[in-house]
Amino acid sequence: MKLKITQNTLQNITKAGLFLCVIAIIAQLFPSENKFKYQFEVGKPWSYELITAAFDFPIYKKQQEVTAEKDELLKNYIPYFQIDTNTIDVQFKKLISDYTRANGNAPLFQDYIRRKFNTIYSKGIISSEEYNKLKEAGKTNLNCILPNRVTRQLAISNVFTPKTAYEEILRNAPDTIKSYNLNLYLVENLKYDSATSELYKKDLLKNISLTSGMVQTGERIIDRGEIVTPELYVVLNSLKTEYQKRKASFQQSTLVIIGEIIIITMLIVLFFLYLYLFRPRIFDNFGNLFFMCLLILMMVGMTALTLKYPNLNYYMVPFALLPIIIRVFFDSRTALFAHIITMLIISFMVDNPFQFIILQIAIGMIAVSSLKDMTQRSQLAQTALYIFLSYIFIYIAFEFISEGEIQRIHLQPIIYFAISSGFLLFAYILIYIFEKIFSLISAVTLVELTNVNSDLMMKFAEVAPGTFQHTLQVSNLATEAAKKIGANSLLVRTGALYHDIGKMRHPEYFIENQMGGKNPLAEMDFEVASRIVIGHVKDGVEIAKKSHLPEQIIHFITTHHGKGKTKYFYNSFINANPGKVPNEEAYTYPGPLPNSKETAILMMADAVEARSRSLSIYTEESINTAVEQMIDLQIADGQFKDAPISFRDVETVKSVFKEKIKNIYHTRIVYPEVNNK
Repeated sequence: MKLKITQNTLQNITKAGLFLCVIAIIAQLFPSENKFKYQFEVGKPWSYELITAAFDFPIYKKQQEVTAEKDELLKNYIPYFQIDTNTIDVQFKKLISDYTRANGNAPLFQDYIRRKFNTIYSKGIISSEEYNKLKEAGKTNLNCILPNRVTRQLAISNVFTPKTAYEEILRNAPDTIKSYNLNLYLVENLKYDSATSELYKKDLLKNISLTSGMVQTGERIIDRGEIVTPELYVVLNSLKTEYQKRKASFQQSTLVIIGEIIIITMLIVLFFLYLYLFRPRIFDNFGNLFFMCLLILMMVGMTALTLKYPNLNYYMVPFALLPIIIRVFFDSRTALFAHIITMLIISFMVDNPFQFIILQIAIGMIAVSSLKDMTQRSQLAQTALYIFLSYIFIYIAFEFISEGEIQRIHLQPIIYFAISSGFLLFAYILIYIFEKIFSLISAVTLVELTNVNSDLMMKFAEVAPGTFQHTLQVSNLATEAAKKIGANSLLVRTGALYHDIGKMRHPEYFIENQMGGKNPLAEMDFEVASRIVIGHVKDGVEIAKKSHLPEQIIHFITTHHGKGKTKYFYNSFINANPGKVPNEEAYTYPGPLPNSKETAILMMADAVEARSRSLSIYTEESINTAVEQMIDLQIADGQFKDAPISFRDVETVKSVFKEKIKNIYHTRIVYPEVNNK
């Protein structure tokens, strides 16, 4: 049996794969080590739930206490030095040999030198650097290790440096000695023994206790609202230290990973469910779905990066980028929902998640509210400024609540907020990149496309002036109607400007361009004439693609007649050929049907504007009747069955069309002429 996979099944499999990939990637981006999830400072109230000890742990002393105890013990510490007793003979023989070689005879003062060398080298010569270190440390003695490993203490005041040893030799010395450079033979024979000294130091310090008590399992530590006293701070810090030690001793447990995956899965399910139930157009388009998942992964990835490097802070991440970009391409509700889901995921990665969530949700709301339609670059800069100010106000409010004193407010986070807000200015570049990659369309692009002075629009006005005027009127009607029912007015305005652009190819076949001249379609067969008229849709698509118009605008071209009929030629054929069945396909537009409020509005506006031009008289009654009949006929034909537009919306659209057409064709005063007598 051959397995048959439909296009719909394949799309569902692809979406399921995307769903699993998002969960897997986010789980990988979660920090592998479990950080202590509480933040606390002395004097601040505890803002978390009741804490009880989950395990026994020692109360570690403060670092200052341990350091003070170490300093006290090290006051009695005496460093160890090794003395080389052979140095005296080596240096004395060298002196005699050098003197004899230079002068031809042995020195007369060698007995004096021998006595002095014995005195100096037996006490020891230490380097000036080591001598100064001992003095700075306040040491008065040192341990001298003899070659037989016997140790004796020496007073530092009795030990020589090369300089004091030289001065000792010259004291009461014969004049003949003073002219000879004895410094060459005075070398250190008392050297620091680091191994023995460190061993002795460790032996002293091992008696220091790093703890001052124990906390038993189940013991109450602190509850919400209590002030963190210095004593409680020590206990909490000990809990944090022990927690990190335990987590560092083994890798992340399976239960922790399972818990993370469950949380991530639930939140991603909520996001997909929202799109499925309330934004099916986004959910059904895999490109849009992939785009939103990519934005979520981008935010989580940047947060994980800042957590990996200590010099970075997660508040530097421009979290508001996500709602801004989604708002530009889609709608406010989707932008805010995606932002909240993403921030909930990230809150499991950062410390102090409560403050993080409150702060970021508020920022998301401000981003969405301040950027309704981004049609100018300055709007993005204004939004970035609003977000920065909001960050500061909300953060300071949190600090007032927790600190209670202005002096204790930390200013470092404000720098992070400034960096984050500054990064938002790059949204303009990202919007352009995403627009090209995912075939999306932003308000900025729509504003550019509505420029009637563009090359394509100028050519349109020149080649098909009547059709061009028609599109301008349709655009005005559709824009006003879209505003009234909450549709995307800028999108429908742009779509209206290009919906009849296919008539540029053969403008002479369309009555609005004939200027009262002969209609060539009147001499053709009804079916042929109908195919020519229907062909302007296909021609429009070809011109639009050649001009690189977005797919969303091309969609207006293909749907503005839906699957309606060329009524004039269809009815004319039936009247001329009673009893003969017409070729339905030849008289029917290929569609598809309008599937959005915007495309439905355009279809209504196009038909109503064309009908209004055919009225013989313009009265309130005739205009109302024309609008009602035209739109009701489209509804009866099922043209709007795929569009999410309500009857209330349709009635609102009718009212807008009636008022606009009355304003266009209002009665004017007849100016009197001057009688020439």
